[in-house]
Amino acid sequence: MKRLLLILCLLASPLMAVEPDEVLDDPVLEERARAISADVRCVVCQNEPIDSSNAGVARDLRMIIRERLVAGDTDQEVFDFLVLRYGDYVLFNPPWKPSTYALWLGPFVILFGGFACVVVALMRRRTPVAVPLSAEDEARLDAMREGKK
Repeated sequence: MKRLLLILCLLASPLMAVEPDEVLDDPVLEERARAISADVRCVVCQNEPIDSSNAGVARDLRMIIRERLVAGDTDQEVFDFLVLRYGDYVLFNPPWKPSTYALWLGPFVILFGGFACVVVALMRRRTPVAVPLSAEDEARLDAMREGKK
């Protein structure tokens, strides 16, 4: 019995935030809505898909997606509508365009900058260079050595 309950909980876990009144009657449209929702970020929770967010905005986004699908929009039209309304931030995979260059290239710039700092730090390290003693210094050193013997 416990195993059955555990299996049911695991199967139902992706449905946690989606409320029963949001689910579409048509299983094909509902599947499309879930696929779209997986690629849409909750604008309140940030790095959480709207399907697993309990925020009010996430619920509104889920409802908008379903309304657009019922109205006959394609998946791309739904994404375009969401981007028009909320900006590229709402997508987990924003498009490659000038306004998102920093988003796509930022991690590589930071990585390269860190690597460059390490290289410069290693190059600035100086190994001690042996400087020959002057005749006067050698004479004092010899005097010290003989005084200890």
